[in-house]
Amino acid sequence: MSSAQSKTESSPITACTISRDVQEFDLLIEDMEAILGESWGDLGFSEALAFFNQPDAEALEFVALAIDESDEDDLSVLSEIISLASARSIKVILIAEDVSPASLHHLLRQGADEFVPYPLPENELEAAIERLRQRKQAAANMANAVFAGDNAPADGVVLATQALAGGAGGTTLAVNLAWELATVEKENGPRVCLIDLGLQTGSAATYLDLPRRDVVYEMWTDTESMDEDMFKQALVSFEEKLWVLTAPADILPLDMITPEDVQKVVDFARAKFDYVIIDMPNTLVQWTETVLNAAQIYFTTLELDMRSAQNALRLKRALKSEELPIEKLRFCLNRAPKFTDLSGKSRIKRMAEGLEISIEVHLPDGGKQVMQAGDHGQPLAIAAAKNPLRKEIAKLAHSLHEIGKTDAEEAA
Repeated sequence: MSSAQSKTESSPITACTISRDVQEFDLLIEDMEAILGESWGDLGFSEALAFFNQPDAEALEFVALAIDESDEDDLSVLSEIISLASARSIKVILIAEDVSPASLHHLLRQGADEFVPYPLPENELEAAIERLRQRKQAAANMANAVFAGDNAPADGVVLATQALAGGAGGTTLAVNLAWELATVEKENGPRVCLIDLGLQTGSAATYLDLPRRDVVYEMWTDTESMDEDMFKQALVSFEEKLWVLTAPADILPLDMITPEDVQKVVDFARAKFDYVIIDMPNTLVQWTETVLNAAQIYFTTLELDMRSAQNALRLKRALKSEELPIEKLRFCLNRAPKFTDLSGKSRIKRMAEGLEISIEVHLPDGGKQVMQAGDHGQPLAIAAAKNPLRKEIAKLAHSLHEIGKTDAEEAA
């Protein structure tokens, strides 16, 4: 029996070490005892996977996953441990000795919250634990600001994004627009929620390096029982400024959820947030109409090519045939030609005239920095603040926010 399992019989533990053999990390044992006394235990890799599913694991504040080069052959198991811990809202401190940078990067991308090298630098483990606690407190403060019982309903603005072709930048726009709106004010900024409705390939969680919680699937499969507490549990926060409802961890059929399910989730979000950004799948589904009707603006991203032109035409025909509010569409040209590219500007004009649309937003090509930011789980504002695409999205966010403030003042 592991020490973690035996200690829970007398008193709950608040942390665990997880390793192939904790005796190989004697400095870790000393630091854990100095910081936590006897309120910690140790687990093997397979024991950890079983323990996380037990009620006693709910008391865990964090786990310290200690590995060395001999554990690199077990990356799949280590990844599963980190993913399961993240799904249970248990923080993970990765402690590694002589592990390759590629393996470290992989495990950090899986959701490890802190990294400390081994042998442990003096006081570094304690500092890592303190950072986790500070972030937890900040997240709790953020939750109180949004979900406090005496808060007035927000009646949030709904903004949707949908790419008209694969790689046309729909998710990039959604993620970065949500972040720019969340940070548009230096203090007391608007409350923003990003909802990823890409049930099959939704990647907002990847773009922001966030865990995909199991409760997301539970929420979507039983929205009739959904209450504010379940909705809150399904959300994860990014940098204590943006709330995200990620896509489920597993690929699910797009028809698994109904228009009524989507409407209820959107209503919950609108009641708590000032802005609700919805990232839609490329495919038109039964509940596309629900989101289109709920949205004040429905951004559709396209590129200067034949596939985007054909899909834009198909979308227009589909919406007109169902008498849906096509006037809500705002066409955004991804990888738009530079201002000095006269040939490109001429092509844009011909495309807009041929499709009988107005291309109102021109999103410049951000280059490799856009992909790199997504791979590192950061918005462009953090990864590449001077990137031309970031600047254009920031300008769009400021414009939307100013319009919103003006409307609110006139309504008052």
